[in-house]
Amino acid sequence: MQQQANASQASPRPKVTVAGVVERDGCFLVVEERSAEGKLVINQPAGHVEHGETLLEAVRREVFEETAWHFTPEFLVGIYLWAHPNGNLSYLRVCFGGTVGQHEPEHPLNVPIVQTHWLTREQLQARHAQLRSPLVLGVIDDYLSGERYPLGVLKSLLSAPSL
Repeated sequence: MQQQANASQASPRPKVTVAGVVERDGCFLVVEERSAEGKLVINQPAGHVEHGETLLEAVRREVFEETAWHFTPEFLVGIYLWAHPNGNLSYLRVCFGGTVGQHEPEHPLNVPIVQTHWLTREQLQARHAQLRSPLVLGVIDDYLSGERYPLGVLKSLLSAPSL
């Protein structure tokens, strides 16, 4: 039993996160944020799924909290499993494509977001060293190549009656 506990501590389960991909006039909505190490990095608006929250609720909330834009998810771009190079963390990232509507620029952005940007893929590539992870360009490349899956593939049983 102790061996199982040690194994689970050495390789924790992936953290479930969501991200929003928004393109407007050839530019993508991204955030510049301060990493835990204090470095400024660029990422899609993204974050953790909270207890009791569906994936769609989570991505709407995260995009708004990080950008002050109201996000409407329209399709799934992909689901990505990524292990952080430090070897301690891995993430299961569910990426949604969609559009933004109303912007509330007076709404404070979540800490550690510094600011938002609309950048082309080429501008992001030029700032490759500043990208939070390889997922940033990988997701955009999948989006640009036409990866689109219907939201109906997602099922949520958060409020389903017990069997």
